[in-house]
Amino acid sequence: MTDHYDLIIRNATLRNEPKSTQDIAIQDGKVALIANKIEAKAASELDARGNLVTESYVNTHLHMCKVYTLMMMDEAALKDYHGADMGKAMTAIELAARVKEKYDEKWIIKNVRKAAALAARYGCTHIRAFADVDSKGKLEGIKALIKARDEFKGIVDIQTVAFAQDGLVREPGADKLMRQAMDLGADVVGGIPWIEYTDADIAEHVRICYQLAKEYDKPVSMLVDDAGDNGLRSLEVMALETIRTGWQGRALAHHARAMALYPKPYLQKLAAILKKADMGVVSDPHTGPLHARVRELLEEGVLVCLGQDDISDAYYPYGRNNMLEVAFLNSHLLWFTTREDMEVLYDMITTKPARAIGLKDFELKKGAPANLVVLDQPNVLEALRYHEKPVYVISHGKLIDQAKMDKIIQENS
Repeated sequence: MTDHYDLIIRNATLRNEPKSTQDIAIQDGKVALIANKIEAKAASELDARGNLVTESYVNTHLHMCKVYTLMMMDEAALKDYHGADMGKAMTAIELAARVKEKYDEKWIIKNVRKAAALAARYGCTHIRAFADVDSKGKLEGIKALIKARDEFKGIVDIQTVAFAQDGLVREPGADKLMRQAMDLGADVVGGIPWIEYTDADIAEHVRICYQLAKEYDKPVSMLVDDAGDNGLRSLEVMALETIRTGWQGRALAHHARAMALYPKPYLQKLAAILKKADMGVVSDPHTGPLHARVRELLEEGVLVCLGQDDISDAYYPYGRNNMLEVAFLNSHLLWFTTREDMEVLYDMITTKPARAIGLKDFELKKGAPANLVVLDQPNVLEALRYHEKPVYVISHGKLIDQAKMDKIIQENS
């Protein structure tokens, strides 16, 4: 034990010890000690005033190249995507693609900087960020995300996803662009197999993505079955390919909205395959009228977390990179309204998404990386009720300069 630390948070209430306050000492980027009273001093000290201190937030799904593009186009895609049965989801994607004809790294990076700084202000220290890679957007989006990843390193960790938004079989040359994106330094191989026209093409799309993942030794993220069609089965195809290629624990599925229409026996079979694949599911119920069956998946022991998905683009008009806000919205949509449900929701924006994107020891415990938020509320119920900015955000053991983040937001608005 040392007598001097880099940072000490005083008078913190922890989720697992709500009846007493704790001090949290941080040294060399990690949680060094948690105790009722730490007598040592620190270079900096923060007073939590009896309020909640937890792990920071993790956003496993954000189309970051698209943020703040809604005003660049009409709302035709939005109307089709939000139709009650989501039967025109593919049409919505095709309509939304028009904005990519204007893609240029120079203006995309400004939007990305604003979104990243907002994440920092709202306590989200890790993002898995998608950039469309196709014949329209080419590599402009992924170049902007890689630049932002380097700029925000140590503040907001951005995992960049090279995302074949318009398909790999139906889009000639997309596989070559994906390879170029991986050569540029993309962190994750991203696919959307359900958008292909045939089952054979869906399987080929999945195969190409896993081939790239193995070649570049990268994880996989795929948007699956994102439409109101109970015949869509790309989630199963992806999970089986994960098992076949030995990519367990390195694959993540997103959306799976068609699951809302699956019969119970198939859902249980699918859950068993997902567990065998050690594969999580990201659900974004607030961005579309259908969503994965979160409660049932959790009951079956499947890893499930929440994502922001979109910020002011062709698919969703709102969003602030505020994961507390996402959890608040989904408390209503999923009917997660008991105290126990709220704790599960909180896990789905902290520890569960961290596990889903491969973060190690993402917990508030001794020896773990110090990625923390100090809230202005005493418990999870009040945190969700108000979904406000944290009072303090600690990323990799360092206090984030909130004034600097505000300046970035202002300069890029």
